[in-house]
Order: sequence, then C-alpha cells, then structure tokens
Amino acid sequence: MVQKAKILLVDDRPENLLALEAILSALDQTLVRASSGEEALKALLTDDFAVILLDVQMPGMDGFETAAHIKRRERTRDIPIIFLTAINHGPHHTFRGYAAGAVDYISKPFDPWVLRAKVSVFVELYMKNCQLREQAALLRLQLEGGGKAAGGEAKESAGLLAELSARLAAVEEQAEALSKQLNDESTDAAAVATAAHLERKLTGLRRALDALEPGTGGSASVPSQN
Repeated sequence: MVQKAKILLVDDRPENLLALEAILSALDQTLVRASSGEEALKALLTDDFAVILLDVQMPGMDGFETAAHIKRRERTRDIPIIFLTAINHGPHHTFRGYAAGAVDYISKPFDPWVLRAKVSVFVELYMKNCQLREQAALLRLQLEGGGKAAGGEAKESAGLLAELSARLAAVEEQAEALSKQLNDESTDAAAVATAAHLERKLTGLRRALDALEPGTGGSASVPSQN
C-alpha cells in the first residue's frame, strides 16, 4: 500500500483551516492542522511533510518568522512552503515572502482549483522522492551483499537486480512524464527545479544499478539522496 503524503496547514483561524481541508480533500492525502507557528514547528519535529500551506498574518509568531525557523532546520529546510495571505501590501510584501523561502505566494481569496493543482505538484514530487529513497535502500542492501553470493544465492541476487531495475524504470518513466508536464505548463520555477533534481538523482541510481550487472565489475557507489 502506498503511504499517503502529509500536508501541513497553518492558520490561526479554524474556519480557514476548514476551508483548506475542503479544497484539498480531493487529493486524498493526510491533512495536518496547526493553529500557530509554534504548533507547526512542533509538528515538523516528528513528521515529514510534502508541502506546507502557511498563513502570513498570525498573532505571535507570524508566517515569515515561522518560515525562517523552518528553513534553518536541516530536517525541514527543503520542504516547499506556500504562503497564504488576506492582505496584499504590494511587491515588497511579496518579495519578503519569497526571501523567507516560499515557493509561492497566494493572496486570499484564491481560486480553489489553482491552489489544489499547485499542492498536487509538490505532493507528486514528494512521492517520487520517497520511491527513489526506497530504491536506494534496496540497492544498498545489494551492494553490501556483493561478492558473497554463490549458487542459489547468486540466482536470488540476479532476481533482486531484475526487480530493482524494473521498479526503478517505473519511477524513471513517471518522473520523466512529470517533468514534461511541468515544463509544458510553465509552472513554478521551484517545482521545475525540484523535478530536475529528482531526475538527476534517478540517473545516478540507474548508473549504480547498471554497474552491478554481470560483467561490469560488480561495484558501484550509491548516489547521495540530499
């Protein structure tokens, strides 16, 4: 069973959180509420999130300060942040949002379809990265057992390689289709860059897997997942 991605919704107004849940429920992912910046940071200590929807205007720790804390943490610095705000103070306010590390800045009231489409892109990228980490873990197991297989173990090793190759091919095909879709739709530059980074990691993993095929020397290094 494919594990659902978690989406963090941060807003001090319960009615706004309810509205976001209604809009994003169609994505069939796990929606996590936080009513303050402090509560959001606590949630980020234990859970991994595909994307964060962060209200700018909140009492106490506002969205900008919350984002700054998120970007300072190594565990959370790469999580995409979409700022939501009911107040438009002009380009300087928007620039402050991007400077804080946001991948997008949306003013309320927003188009529900547009917001859902933007969030779905980052959810899909997150899921592809999860698949990539799974393939890398399996490949590490294969590398650690390299040179020790004999007889029946050799057949089992060959079978694992074939399974890994097939599963990796499926992820490669999906990542290629996603990158083409993002480029064709001229979507957010951050999403396009993330997709390109994912494809580079897939290429490195494919090379490492190919190096394990018989007659290639049987040694390879697993690419970094950062």
